[in-house]
Amino acid sequence: MVPKGEFFCKGPIHLKSNINLHIEEGATLHFSTDSQHYKPYVHTRWEGMELMGYSPLIYAFKQKNIAITGQGTLDGGASADNWWPWKGKWKTSEWGDHAVENQKYTRDTLQVMVEDGTPVSERVFEENYLRPPFIQPYLCENVLIEGVTILRSPFWLVNPVLCKNVTVSNIHCHSFGPNSDGCDPESCTDVLIQSCVFDTGDDCIAIKSGRNADGRRLNQPSENIIIEDCEMKAGHGGIVIGSEISGGVRNLYAQRCVMSSPNLDRGIRIKTNSIRGGHLKNLNYRHISIGDVKDAIVVNFFYEEGDAGNFPPKLEGITVEHMTVKRADRAFMLRGYDHTPITGLSLHDISIASVEKPSVIENVEAIQTSNIVIAGKKVGLRDA
Repeated sequence: MVPKGEFFCKGPIHLKSNINLHIEEGATLHFSTDSQHYKPYVHTRWEGMELMGYSPLIYAFKQKNIAITGQGTLDGGASADNWWPWKGKWKTSEWGDHAVENQKYTRDTLQVMVEDGTPVSERVFEENYLRPPFIQPYLCENVLIEGVTILRSPFWLVNPVLCKNVTVSNIHCHSFGPNSDGCDPESCTDVLIQSCVFDTGDDCIAIKSGRNADGRRLNQPSENIIIEDCEMKAGHGGIVIGSEISGGVRNLYAQRCVMSSPNLDRGIRIKTNSIRGGHLKNLNYRHISIGDVKDAIVVNFFYEEGDAGNFPPKLEGITVEHMTVKRADRAFMLRGYDHTPITGLSLHDISIASVEKPSVIENVEAIQTSNIVIAGKKVGLRDA
Protein backbone atom coordinates (compact mmCIF):
# COMPACT_ATOMS: atom_id res chain seq x y z
CA MET A 1 0.00 0.00 0.00
CA VAL A 2 1.37 3.40 -1.03
CA PRO A 3 -0.54 6.06 0.93
CA LYS A 4 -1.23 9.66 -0.09
CA GLY A 5 1.98 11.61 -0.60
CA GLU A 6 5.13 11.78 -2.73
CA PHE A 7 7.50 8.79 -2.69
CA PHE A 8 10.75 8.12 -4.54
CA CYS A 9 12.14 4.78 -5.77
CA LYS A 10 15.89 4.56 -6.29
CA GLY A 11 15.45 1.49 -8.46
CA PRO A 12 12.84 -0.85 -9.93
CA ILE A 13 10.02 -2.67 -8.16
CA HIS A 14 9.97 -6.45 -8.72
CA LEU A 15 6.63 -8.04 -7.94
CA LYS A 16 6.33 -11.56 -6.56
CA SER A 17 3.33 -13.89 -6.70
CA ASN A 18 0.17 -12.90 -4.82
CA ILE A 19 1.26 -9.25 -4.46
CA ASN A 20 -0.93 -6.23 -5.20
CA LEU A 21 0.99 -2.96 -5.42
CA HIS A 22 -1.80 -0.53 -4.47
CA ILE A 23 -1.27 3.20 -5.10
CA GLU A 24 -3.87 5.18 -3.16
CA GLU A 25 -5.54 8.26 -4.57
CA GLY A 26 -3.28 11.25 -3.94
CA ALA A 27 -0.14 9.10 -3.89
CA THR A 28 2.64 9.53 -6.46
CA LEU A 29 5.46 7.07 -6.84
CA HIS A 30 8.47 8.63 -8.60
CA PHE A 31 11.14 6.47 -10.23
CA SER A 32 14.84 7.15 -10.66
CA THR A 33 16.10 8.26 -14.07
CA ASP A 34 19.62 6.91 -13.47
CA SER A 35 20.04 3.88 -15.72
CA GLN A 36 22.54 2.29 -13.33
CA HIS A 37 19.75 1.92 -10.80
CA TYR A 38 18.08 -0.60 -13.16
CA LYS A 39 20.89 -3.13 -12.95
CA PRO A 40 21.56 -6.00 -12.57
CA TYR A 41 20.16 -6.84 -15.96
CA VAL A 42 17.06 -9.03 -16.22
CA HIS A 43 15.53 -11.28 -18.88
CA THR A 44 13.45 -8.84 -20.88
CA ARG A 45 12.18 -8.11 -24.37
CA TRP A 46 12.92 -4.95 -26.33
CA GLU A 47 10.98 -4.26 -29.52
CA GLY A 48 10.18 -7.96 -29.72
CA MET A 49 13.76 -9.19 -29.16
CA GLU A 50 14.86 -11.00 -26.00
CA LEU A 51 17.99 -9.92 -24.15
CA MET A 52 19.48 -9.35 -20.74
CA GLY A 53 18.71 -5.67 -20.32
CA TYR A 54 17.76 -2.94 -17.90
CA SER A 55 15.00 -3.92 -15.52
CA PRO A 56 11.63 -2.39 -16.36
CA LEU A 57 10.59 0.13 -13.72
CA ILE A 58 7.97 -2.36 -12.47
CA TYR A 59 8.80 -5.95 -13.38
CA ALA A 60 7.69 -9.49 -12.64
CA PHE A 61 9.18 -12.72 -13.99
CA LYS A 62 7.36 -16.07 -13.90
CA GLN A 63 4.93 -14.94 -11.18
CA LYS A 64 1.22 -15.56 -10.58
CA ASN A 65 -1.61 -13.41 -9.24
CA ILE A 66 0.03 -10.00 -9.40
CA ALA A 67 -1.61 -6.59 -9.53
CA ILE A 68 -0.98 -2.86 -9.72
CA THR A 69 -4.11 -1.00 -8.59
CA GLY A 70 -5.41 2.22 -7.09
CA GLN A 71 -6.17 5.77 -8.16
CA GLY A 72 -2.65 7.07 -7.62
CA THR A 73 0.13 8.00 -10.03
CA LEU A 74 3.26 6.27 -11.29
CA ASP A 75 5.76 8.81 -12.64
CA GLY A 76 8.75 7.54 -14.58
CA GLY A 77 10.32 11.00 -14.76
CA ALA A 78 11.53 10.50 -18.33
CA SER A 79 12.34 13.67 -20.24
CA ALA A 80 14.71 15.27 -22.73
CA ASP A 81 17.23 15.44 -19.87
CA ASN A 82 17.56 11.71 -19.27
CA TRP A 83 16.03 8.66 -21.03
CA TRP A 84 14.48 10.12 -24.16
CA PRO A 85 17.64 11.28 -26.02
CA TRP A 86 18.75 7.64 -26.17
CA LYS A 87 16.27 7.31 -29.01
CA GLY A 88 18.52 9.46 -31.16
CA LYS A 89 17.13 11.99 -33.59
CA TRP A 90 13.37 12.16 -33.11
CA LYS A 91 10.80 14.54 -34.60
CA THR A 92 11.88 18.09 -33.73
CA SER A 93 13.73 17.11 -30.54
CA GLU A 94 16.15 19.68 -29.19
CA TRP A 95 18.43 17.34 -27.28
CA GLY A 96 21.31 17.70 -29.70
CA ASP A 97 23.44 15.19 -31.54
CA HIS A 98 25.42 13.71 -28.66
CA ALA A 99 23.13 10.67 -28.34
CA VAL A 100 21.77 10.42 -31.86
CA GLU A 101 23.25 7.03 -32.75
CA ASN A 102 23.35 5.31 -29.37
CA GLN A 103 20.10 3.33 -29.57
CA LYS A 104 20.68 2.48 -33.21
CA TYR A 105 24.03 0.83 -32.58
CA THR A 106 22.77 -1.26 -29.68
CA ARG A 107 19.61 -2.27 -31.53
CA ASP A 108 21.51 -3.19 -34.69
CA THR A 109 23.88 -5.44 -32.73
CA LEU A 110 20.94 -7.08 -30.94
CA GLN A 111 19.23 -7.75 -34.28
CA VAL A 112 22.35 -9.54 -35.54
CA MET A 113 22.41 -11.65 -32.37
CA VAL A 114 18.75 -12.55 -32.92
CA GLU A 115 19.31 -13.64 -36.51
CA ASP A 116 22.44 -15.59 -35.50
CA GLY A 117 20.55 -17.44 -32.77
CA THR A 118 22.77 -16.14 -29.95
CA PRO A 119 21.48 -17.48 -26.61
CA VAL A 120 19.54 -14.87 -24.65
CA SER A 121 21.95 -15.17 -21.71
CA GLU A 122 24.72 -13.93 -23.99
CA ARG A 123 22.81 -10.95 -25.35
CA VAL A 124 24.42 -8.53 -22.89
CA PHE A 125 25.72 -5.02 -23.58
CA GLU A 126 28.24 -3.14 -21.51
CA GLU A 127 27.10 0.03 -23.25
CA ASN A 128 23.34 -0.42 -23.43
CA TYR A 129 21.12 2.33 -24.80
CA LEU A 130 17.87 0.37 -24.99
CA ARG A 131 15.42 2.14 -22.68
CA PRO A 132 13.33 -0.05 -20.36
CA PRO A 133 9.53 -0.20 -20.49
CA PHE A 134 7.63 1.11 -17.47
CA ILE A 135 5.57 -1.98 -16.53
CA GLN A 136 6.53 -5.42 -17.85
CA PRO A 137 5.19 -8.67 -16.39
CA TYR A 138 7.07 -11.46 -18.18
CA LEU A 139 5.86 -15.07 -18.35
CA CYS A 140 3.25 -14.31 -15.68
CA GLU A 141 -0.25 -15.60 -15.09
CA ASN A 142 -3.25 -13.66 -13.74
CA VAL A 143 -2.17 -10.03 -14.09
CA LEU A 144 -4.31 -7.02 -13.16
CA ILE A 145 -3.35 -3.39 -13.86
CA GLU A 146 -6.19 -1.12 -12.83
CA GLY A 147 -6.95 2.51 -12.06
CA VAL A 148 -3.49 4.05 -12.00
CA THR A 149 -2.20 7.03 -13.96
CA ILE A 150 1.14 6.42 -15.70
CA LEU A 151 3.33 9.39 -16.62
CA ARG A 152 6.60 10.02 -18.46
CA SER A 153 7.81 6.55 -19.36
CA PRO A 154 11.32 5.87 -20.70
CA PHE A 155 9.83 3.56 -23.35
CA TRP A 156 6.57 1.58 -23.73
CA LEU A 157 4.22 2.08 -20.77
CA VAL A 158 2.44 -1.26 -20.21
CA ASN A 159 4.07 -4.26 -21.88
CA PRO A 160 2.97 -7.72 -20.69
CA VAL A 161 5.05 -10.40 -22.43
CA LEU A 162 4.19 -14.10 -22.77
CA CYS A 163 1.53 -13.73 -20.08
CA LYS A 164 -1.81 -15.48 -19.58
CA ASN A 165 -4.99 -13.85 -18.29
CA VAL A 166 -4.19 -10.14 -18.33
CA THR A 167 -6.63 -7.35 -17.42
CA VAL A 168 -5.77 -3.69 -18.01
CA SER A 169 -8.64 -1.55 -16.82
CA ASN A 170 -9.33 2.14 -16.24
CA ILE A 171 -5.73 3.26 -16.49
CA HIS A 172 -4.66 6.67 -17.79
CA CYS A 173 -1.50 6.77 -19.92
CA HIS A 174 0.17 10.15 -20.47
CA SER A 175 3.66 10.15 -21.96
CA PHE A 176 4.89 12.04 -25.00
CA GLY A 177 8.44 10.82 -25.47
CA PRO A 178 9.74 8.60 -28.28
CA ASN A 179 8.17 5.12 -28.33
CA SER A 180 5.67 6.06 -25.61
CA ASP A 181 3.22 3.30 -26.59
CA GLY A 182 0.33 3.01 -24.14
CA CYS A 183 -0.39 -0.72 -23.87
CA ASP A 184 1.52 -3.34 -25.88
CA PRO A 185 0.59 -6.97 -25.11
CA GLU A 186 3.25 -9.25 -26.64
CA SER A 187 2.58 -12.93 -27.26
CA CYS A 188 -0.08 -12.91 -24.54
CA THR A 189 -3.19 -15.08 -24.22
CA ASP A 190 -6.57 -13.94 -22.85
CA VAL A 191 -6.22 -10.18 -22.58
CA LEU A 192 -8.85 -7.58 -21.66
CA ILE A 193 -8.11 -3.87 -22.17
CA GLN A 194 -11.09 -1.79 -21.10
CA SER A 195 -12.09 1.76 -20.21
CA CYS A 196 -8.58 3.17 -20.53
CA VAL A 197 -7.41 6.62 -21.71
CA PHE A 198 -4.34 6.86 -23.93
CA ASP A 199 -2.61 10.16 -24.64
CA THR A 200 0.79 9.12 -25.90
CA GLY A 201 3.77 9.88 -28.11
CA ASP A 202 3.39 6.66 -30.09
CA ASP A 203 0.76 3.94 -30.58
CA CYS A 204 -2.07 3.95 -28.04
CA ILE A 205 -2.52 0.15 -28.17
CA ALA A 206 -0.21 -2.08 -30.22
CA ILE A 207 -0.59 -5.86 -30.31
CA LYS A 208 2.78 -7.58 -30.79
CA SER A 209 4.29 -11.09 -30.87
CA GLY A 210 8.04 -10.78 -31.37
CA ARG A 211 10.36 -9.51 -34.05
CA ASN A 212 11.68 -11.60 -36.91
CA ALA A 213 13.65 -14.72 -35.88
CA ASP A 214 12.85 -14.26 -32.18
CA GLY A 215 9.12 -14.11 -32.83
CA ARG A 216 9.31 -17.24 -34.97
CA ARG A 217 11.57 -19.02 -32.46
CA LEU A 218 9.14 -18.54 -29.57
CA ASN A 219 6.19 -18.99 -31.93
CA GLN A 220 3.59 -17.62 -29.53
CA PRO A 221 0.85 -15.45 -31.07
CA SER A 222 -1.07 -12.83 -29.20
CA GLU A 223 -4.54 -14.31 -28.98
CA ASN A 224 -7.99 -13.93 -27.45
CA ILE A 225 -7.89 -10.18 -26.93
CA ILE A 226 -10.78 -7.83 -26.12
CA ILE A 227 -10.40 -4.06 -26.35
CA GLU A 228 -13.46 -2.03 -25.43
CA ASP A 229 -14.65 1.37 -24.24
CA CYS A 230 -11.23 3.01 -24.53
CA GLU A 231 -10.38 6.59 -25.49
CA MET A 232 -7.41 7.31 -27.76
CA LYS A 233 -6.12 10.86 -27.91
CA ALA A 234 -2.70 11.73 -29.35
CA GLY A 235 -0.60 8.91 -30.78
CA HIS A 236 0.77 7.33 -33.95
CA GLY A 237 -2.08 4.84 -34.03
CA GLY A 238 -5.26 4.09 -32.12
CA ILE A 239 -5.52 0.28 -32.31
CA VAL A 240 -2.45 -1.16 -34.00
CA ILE A 241 -1.22 -4.61 -34.97
CA GLY A 242 2.58 -4.79 -35.19
CA SER A 243 5.06 -4.03 -36.19
CA GLU A 244 6.81 -6.77 -34.17
CA ILE A 245 4.23 -9.40 -35.13
CA SER A 246 6.26 -12.37 -36.39
CA GLY A 247 4.47 -14.78 -34.01
CA GLY A 248 1.07 -13.75 -35.38
CA VAL A 249 -2.16 -12.62 -33.73
CA ARG A 250 -5.59 -14.21 -33.66
CA ASN A 251 -9.01 -13.64 -32.15
CA LEU A 252 -9.05 -9.91 -31.45
CA TYR A 253 -12.28 -8.03 -30.75
CA ALA A 254 -12.22 -4.23 -30.46
CA GLN A 255 -15.42 -2.28 -29.89
CA ARG A 256 -16.90 0.99 -28.65
CA CYS A 257 -13.63 2.92 -28.75
CA VAL A 258 -13.41 6.68 -29.27
CA MET A 259 -10.47 8.30 -30.98
CA SER A 260 -10.89 11.94 -30.27
CA SER A 261 -7.72 13.93 -30.97
CA PRO A 262 -6.59 15.94 -34.00
CA ASN A 263 -3.09 14.69 -33.11
CA LEU A 264 -3.93 11.05 -33.92
CA ASP A 265 -2.10 9.78 -36.99
CA ARG A 266 -3.97 6.55 -37.78
CA GLY A 267 -7.14 4.95 -36.45
CA ILE A 268 -6.89 1.21 -37.16
CA ARG A 269 -3.48 0.12 -38.38
CA ILE A 270 -1.75 -3.11 -39.39
CA LYS A 271 1.99 -2.63 -39.97
CA THR A 272 4.37 -5.40 -40.99
CA ASN A 273 6.65 -6.48 -43.84
CA SER A 274 8.16 -9.61 -45.40
CA ILE A 275 10.94 -9.75 -42.81
CA ARG A 276 8.48 -9.75 -39.90
CA GLY A 277 5.63 -11.62 -41.56
CA GLY A 278 2.98 -12.97 -39.21
CA HIS A 279 -0.35 -14.76 -39.63
CA LEU A 280 -3.12 -12.35 -38.65
CA LYS A 281 -6.42 -14.14 -38.22
CA ASN A 282 -9.91 -13.23 -37.00
CA LEU A 283 -9.44 -9.56 -36.13
CA ASN A 284 -12.70 -7.71 -35.54
CA TYR A 285 -13.36 -3.99 -35.07
CA ARG A 286 -16.80 -2.46 -34.63
CA HIS A 287 -18.46 0.69 -33.33
CA ILE A 288 -15.32 2.81 -33.58
CA SER A 289 -15.80 6.59 -33.48
CA ILE A 290 -13.01 8.84 -34.76
CA GLY A 291 -12.82 12.62 -34.81
CA ASP A 292 -9.84 13.94 -36.81
CA VAL A 293 -7.26 11.50 -38.13
CA LYS A 294 -4.66 11.37 -40.88
CA ASP A 295 -5.45 7.85 -42.15
CA ALA A 296 -8.58 6.10 -40.91
CA ILE A 297 -7.69 2.48 -41.83
CA VAL A 298 -4.15 1.35 -42.68
CA VAL A 299 -2.85 -2.05 -43.80
CA ASN A 300 0.77 -1.60 -44.82
CA PHE A 301 3.15 -4.38 -45.86
CA PHE A 302 5.93 -1.86 -46.51
CA TYR A 303 6.63 -0.80 -42.93
CA GLU A 304 10.34 0.01 -42.32
CA GLU A 305 12.35 -2.60 -44.34
CA GLY A 306 9.52 -3.21 -46.78
CA ASP A 307 9.63 -6.25 -49.09
CA ALA A 308 13.12 -7.47 -48.16
CA GLY A 309 12.50 -10.91 -46.65
CA ASN A 310 11.02 -14.34 -47.20
CA PHE A 311 8.09 -14.19 -44.75
CA PRO A 312 5.18 -12.39 -46.43
CA PRO A 313 2.34 -11.55 -44.04
CA LYS A 314 -0.89 -13.52 -44.19
CA LEU A 315 -4.24 -11.88 -43.39
CA GLU A 316 -7.38 -13.88 -42.79
CA GLY A 317 -10.76 -12.75 -41.49
CA ILE A 318 -10.13 -9.04 -40.82
CA THR A 319 -13.42 -7.14 -40.36
CA VAL A 320 -14.06 -3.45 -39.73
CA GLU A 321 -17.69 -2.39 -39.39
CA HIS A 322 -19.78 0.44 -38.00
CA MET A 323 -17.02 3.05 -38.01
CA THR A 324 -17.63 6.80 -38.16
CA VAL A 325 -14.99 9.41 -38.89
CA LYS A 326 -15.46 13.16 -38.76
CA ARG A 327 -12.47 14.10 -40.91
CA ALA A 328 -9.54 12.21 -42.41
CA ASP A 329 -6.68 13.19 -44.65
CA ARG A 330 -7.25 9.81 -46.30
CA ALA A 331 -9.86 7.14 -45.75
CA PHE A 332 -7.71 4.10 -46.56
CA MET A 333 -4.02 3.31 -46.91
CA LEU A 334 -3.84 -0.28 -48.15
CA ARG A 335 -0.46 -1.39 -49.56
CA GLY A 336 0.19 -5.04 -50.32
CA TYR A 337 2.86 -6.73 -52.44
CA ASP A 338 2.40 -7.69 -56.07
CA HIS A 339 3.37 -11.27 -55.12
CA THR A 340 1.33 -11.22 -51.88
CA PRO A 341 -1.63 -8.87 -52.15
CA ILE A 342 -3.78 -7.88 -49.21
CA THR A 343 -6.69 -10.31 -48.87
CA GLY A 344 -9.10 -11.34 -46.16
CA LEU A 345 -10.31 -7.82 -45.43
CA SER A 346 -13.99 -6.86 -45.00
CA LEU A 347 -15.16 -3.24 -44.64
CA HIS A 348 -18.81 -2.55 -43.86
CA ASP A 349 -20.86 0.44 -42.75
CA ILE A 350 -18.05 2.99 -42.71
CA SER A 351 -18.94 6.66 -42.82
CA ILE A 352 -16.36 9.45 -43.23
CA ALA A 353 -17.78 12.95 -43.30
CA SER A 354 -14.79 14.61 -44.94
CA VAL A 355 -11.52 13.55 -46.63
CA GLU A 356 -8.72 15.70 -48.02
CA LYS A 357 -6.91 13.24 -50.33
CA PRO A 358 -7.68 10.09 -52.32
CA SER A 359 -6.99 6.75 -50.67
CA VAL A 360 -3.92 4.70 -51.52
CA ILE A 361 -4.93 1.22 -52.74
CA GLU A 362 -2.09 -1.03 -53.99
CA ASN A 363 -2.16 -4.79 -54.58
CA VAL A 364 -5.47 -5.55 -52.92
CA GLU A 365 -7.61 -8.54 -53.87
CA ALA A 366 -10.95 -10.05 -52.87
CA ILE A 367 -11.87 -7.33 -50.38
CA GLN A 368 -15.49 -7.37 -49.26
CA THR A 369 -17.10 -3.95 -48.88
CA SER A 370 -20.57 -2.55 -48.32
CA ASN A 371 -22.03 0.81 -47.42
CA ILE A 372 -18.87 2.91 -47.50
CA VAL A 373 -20.03 6.53 -47.35
CA ILE A 374 -17.64 9.44 -47.87
CA ALA A 375 -18.83 13.03 -47.79
CA GLY A 376 -22.41 11.79 -47.93
CA LYS A 377 -21.97 9.57 -50.99
CA LYS A 378 -21.71 5.81 -51.24
CA VAL A 379 -18.46 4.85 -52.95
CA GLY A 380 -16.49 1.77 -53.89
CA LEU A 381 -13.15 1.05 -52.28
CA ARG A 382 -11.11 2.35 -55.19
CA ASP A 383 -13.19 5.52 -55.39
CA ALA A 384 -12.64 6.42 -51.73
